[in-house]
Amino acid sequence: MATVKRKIVHIDEEKCDGCGRCVPACAEGAIRIIDGKARLVNEAFCDGLGACLGECPQGAISILEHEATPFDPQAVNDLQEKLPLHSSAHSARSEGEVEPLPCGCPGSAVMELDAPGCRVEDETGLHSTASRLANWPVQLRLVPTSAPYLKGSRLLLAADCTGFASPDFHRRFLPGRVLLVGCPKLDDASFYREKLAAILAENDVRELVVIHMEVPCCFGLANLAIKAVKEAGRDIPVIIVKLGVNGQVLESSEMERTVI
Repeated sequence: MATVKRKIVHIDEEKCDGCGRCVPACAEGAIRIIDGKARLVNEAFCDGLGACLGECPQGAISILEHEATPFDPQAVNDLQEKLPLHSSAHSARSEGEVEPLPCGCPGSAVMELDAPGCRVEDETGLHSTASRLANWPVQLRLVPTSAPYLKGSRLLLAADCTGFASPDFHRRFLPGRVLLVGCPKLDDASFYREKLAAILAENDVRELVVIHMEVPCCFGLANLAIKAVKEAGRDIPVIIVKLGVNGQVLESSEMERTVI
């Protein structure tokens, strides 16, 4: 499709914190939260009028004029028909229709969990353990570098599988720590390294504990964490924990800071 010079929304990914407030403000459905950031999913869906501008608390959205795909009202109508439950900030809602959340995607909303979570009883019913999770979201990809719970924190960077392999993950590793999780094999390790380095550089993090599985593909998490600490120029304790597939801690050691 030929392009034309016109006004269209521009989203500054560096400023965007993924709050999602712009999503319901776009009646055309041109904006979605992808990988923790607001994205313009299709230029043809954006009318360039900027209804989303005033919804961004970070000032990440602007209107620029450049070569772009022309606005296509028919494509927008087709999208609406495919998403029957879609509603916008400008459309009337029928009875029983759910009001969209003001913060957009719940998975991107930053929360500090002060009170202990739900409790789970053991098989005897005599003892119970409460969730020790203290922050949300936990996915490294989704956590904004400006999340308030990162300030002065002790970070726990855990490979995705560790929480399932360790029978006492909450009791042993979570208390007093902010949890970040990711998979060094299935996800973008370079992105993780850069994101972690930014978190370390912008927040007064006091300690970093990295937990990975014993399988070779999981060792990359420790490597990227060490590089991130070096890139951030931080002199903090870095503790590497290797977990067996049976849940047993196989190794636990603090890295020499001179090496980092």
